[in-house]
Amino acid sequence: MARSTQDYLKEVDEVSAHNYHPLPVVLSKGEGCWVWDVEGKKYLDMLSAYSAVNQGHRHPKMIKALKDQADRITLTSRAFHNDQMGPFLAKLCEMTGYRRALPMNTGAEGVETAVKAARRWGYVKKGIGEDKAEIIVCSDNFHGRTVTIVSFSTEPLYRDGFGPMTPGFKVIPFGDADALERAITKNTCAFLVEPIQCEAGVKIPPDGYLKRVREITKRHNILFMADEIQTGLGRTGRMFACDHEGVHPDAMILGKALGGGVYPVSAFVADDDVMDVFVPGNHGSTFGGNPLGAAAGIAALGILIDEKVPERAHEMGTYIMNELAKTGSDSVGEIRGRGLIIGVEIKASVSKARPFCEKLMQEGILAKETHDQVIRICPPLIIDKETADWALARIRKVLSR
Repeated sequence: MARSTQDYLKEVDEVSAHNYHPLPVVLSKGEGCWVWDVEGKKYLDMLSAYSAVNQGHRHPKMIKALKDQADRITLTSRAFHNDQMGPFLAKLCEMTGYRRALPMNTGAEGVETAVKAARRWGYVKKGIGEDKAEIIVCSDNFHGRTVTIVSFSTEPLYRDGFGPMTPGFKVIPFGDADALERAITKNTCAFLVEPIQCEAGVKIPPDGYLKRVREITKRHNILFMADEIQTGLGRTGRMFACDHEGVHPDAMILGKALGGGVYPVSAFVADDDVMDVFVPGNHGSTFGGNPLGAAAGIAALGILIDEKVPERAHEMGTYIMNELAKTGSDSVGEIRGRGLIIGVEIKASVSKARPFCEKLMQEGILAKETHDQVIRICPPLIIDKETADWALARIRKVLSR
């Protein structure tokens, strides 16, 4: 006898930790921009696993790469070399313009790597006193869930009950370059920032902000580290969000779409001056750079380039934003975005965003609220105009209620 949605929901409620509040849908199949639940209902994916599925669900080239590599070797650890990691990192360095890459698995691991690199660079290269290094971050940031990372979060929910917090971080307002300059001291080793704050509700900084950040960090000899885990790899209509201002940070953190939606892959990329602070034994990962993940990374990057995915995201993002702006709903406070990272802010006087996401689910669209008031519209970057029009008709219907 086939199991129903309620059967699955009851089971997971009993055996899973309650650290998520997902929409009540149980997915069993995906292809391209679409997913199906266990009862066969079809939905348009408007979240893309928080940008991990930029290339679409089960892209044929991703599945082939995964299967072909699984037939050969899947894990070697970094105790030995494998024949996939070098080609993967070479392709990644060529695309990003950095000399070296350090492979990890998850975005949080990539951020932890960046924090360790910045601190050690501060001691070894800048001469900061022992255990005095300080990293500047922004309010409303989201860089992951480890204890160190939540230590510099400004969201109480992420911190409550997880102390003591890791010291060494200073928080300034997002988008305020003057605040950055004021916060720098002789112990500052780095500034870590998301070019667009996705989890905070798709917050976009003022024009020219990243250029000023680049100038300030160079002048004060501190590292500019961009967290492009969600914004990178085509999501904003350019390969990286920093490209919109022609800015090249000292280091970038990549993840999510780097695995093409089939395998967790992340990386910290930088030039020799930063990367050579790592020596054998002072940092590592059993699974980082494994042949299965590296093969997935090669395929994921190839799709982005060969199929001009960032250009497509720019074209479709511009179209969807323009169409959403015509909605004229009294429920909507603001629509903001860049490329295919779009936030529809629901007025607090009307409702939270969650009920709107539940109504969208009934209409066959899976979107997710963020920071209570914002519906995030982030389809796979392969979405076409016909599919976008199908979605827009249903989004207008829900927003007009």
